[in-house]
Amino acid sequence: MKGSKLIKPLLDEPYPVIDYGKGIFLYDTAGNEYLDASSGAVTANIGHGVKEIASAMKKQADKVSFVYRSQFTSEAAEMLAEKIAQLAGSSLNWSFFVNSGSEATETAMKIAIQYWQEKGVKTKYKVLSRWLSYHGITLGALSMSGHAARRARFVPLLDDFPAIHSPYCYRCPYHLSAPECGMVCAEELDTAIKRIGPEHIAAFIAEPVIGAAGAAISPPPDYYKKIKKICEENQILFIADEVMTGFGRTGKMLASEHWGVVPDIAALGKGMGAGYAPIAAALVSDHVMEPILAGSKVVMSGHTLSANPQSCAVSLAVIEYMEKNQLMQKASKTSGYLFTQLQKLQKKFAMIGDVRGKGLLIGLEFVRDRRTKEPFPRHDNVTAKAVKTAAQHGLLLYPAGAGTDGINGDAVIIAPPLTITNKEIDELMKRLTASFHDLTGLIQSGGTAGNG
Repeated sequence: MKGSKLIKPLLDEPYPVIDYGKGIFLYDTAGNEYLDASSGAVTANIGHGVKEIASAMKKQADKVSFVYRSQFTSEAAEMLAEKIAQLAGSSLNWSFFVNSGSEATETAMKIAIQYWQEKGVKTKYKVLSRWLSYHGITLGALSMSGHAARRARFVPLLDDFPAIHSPYCYRCPYHLSAPECGMVCAEELDTAIKRIGPEHIAAFIAEPVIGAAGAAISPPPDYYKKIKKICEENQILFIADEVMTGFGRTGKMLASEHWGVVPDIAALGKGMGAGYAPIAAALVSDHVMEPILAGSKVVMSGHTLSANPQSCAVSLAVIEYMEKNQLMQKASKTSGYLFTQLQKLQKKFAMIGDVRGKGLLIGLEFVRDRRTKEPFPRHDNVTAKAVKTAAQHGLLLYPAGAGTDGINGDAVIIAPPLTITNKEIDELMKRLTASFHDLTGLIQSGGTAGNG
C-alpha cells in the first residue's frame, strides 16, 4: 500500500491486500482469487473462514482473553494440554504452551538442558542438529538451524550446533543409495557425538520431514530408528521438530509416528492454531519431566502470552473440527492422489528434478539438467520466479531451500489445507501446469516473472 509504514518481507514489493478467505481460497480487495496451495506458511491446515472457529473465538473472548500463567491457569489451557496428551499417545503427556514455532523449539532446547542439570549433569549444554534444517528465527532456535542463508547475517552470535548431513537421498553426500547405503548419514551422528564428547551434548533435534531448508526431504524407512538408538546409547535426548509436520500435516498427529519413533520432546506449532491464533508448544515426555518435578519444580522458560486462554480455545476448536471431519484420515487419502498428479507433471517438465515428501507436505526441486541434477545458477532466482509466476495464475506456493549447500538450489513446497478435495487438486494442478509453462519460458529467455 502506498505510504505504508509496515515492515514487510520485501520492503519495495507491492503486496496485494487480502480481503477474506473461504476453504482453500483467498481473495484480495481487487477481487483476485488465490488457491492456497501452501496453507500460507504450511499453517492453515483446516482452510480459511471456518465458522466454527470464529464462534469458539467469540465464546472465549466473551469470558476472558488473557490471564498471566504465573497467576492463573484456565479451563481452555488445561483442556488443550489433556487433549494433546491423548492425541500424542505414548508418554508425551506434558505441554508448555508458547506463541510460535521458534519459541517452541527454543523451549524444547532449554528443557533438554535443564533435564540434565536437574539430574546433576552440568556439562550437557549443546544441542546438535543437521545441516539443511530450520528450527526458527530467534537466536537460540537459529543456532540449532542448519539453514545457511538465514544464519549468514548472525553467525557471530550463533552457536555451532549443526553437525551432520541430512538424509537427502536425492543428493546423497556419500553418493550412495538407500537402503544399500546402510544409513551412513545416520551413523554420522555417532561420529559427531564421539568427536564432541557425549558428556557435552544434551540433545539432538531434527525435523521428521525437512521443511523450509530442504523442501520436504523425507528419510529412508529405518533412519529415525537408528538416530534414536544412537541418542539412547549416548544418553542424549531426541527432540522432534514437528512445528511444520505435526497436527495431521503428514496424515498422523506427529510425523515421527510414520517411522515408529517416540521423541523425548516434540515441538508443535503452525497447524496447532491453523492460522486462527498464534500458539505453539513444547511437548515433553514423562521421563524428562521426572527430575524437574523432583527437583526445582520450575521449567525456566515462558512468555507473557504463554498458555493464553484465547489461543488455547482456538486450538481446541481446531482439533474438534479436524476430528469431526476426519481430516487426518482424509489427508492420507488425498495426498496419494496429489503426489501421483505431481509425478505426472514431472514427466512434462524437465526442470522438475525431484518430487518428494510425506502426506500433504510435498516438495518439488528444480534442476537445470535432470540427468546430472545440476542446479540452476543462483542468479536465475528460479524459486522466486516460480512463486511469483504461480501467484499470477492465482496459486500460492511456499519457497524452500535446496541443493547440497542449501543455497545453490531451487525448490517449492506444495502443502494445501487438509480439507482439499480431489476436484480441488485438479484445479491446483491446472493452475500449476499453466504456471510452469510460463516459468519454463522465463527461464529460457532469462526474463523475470511479471515481465514475460
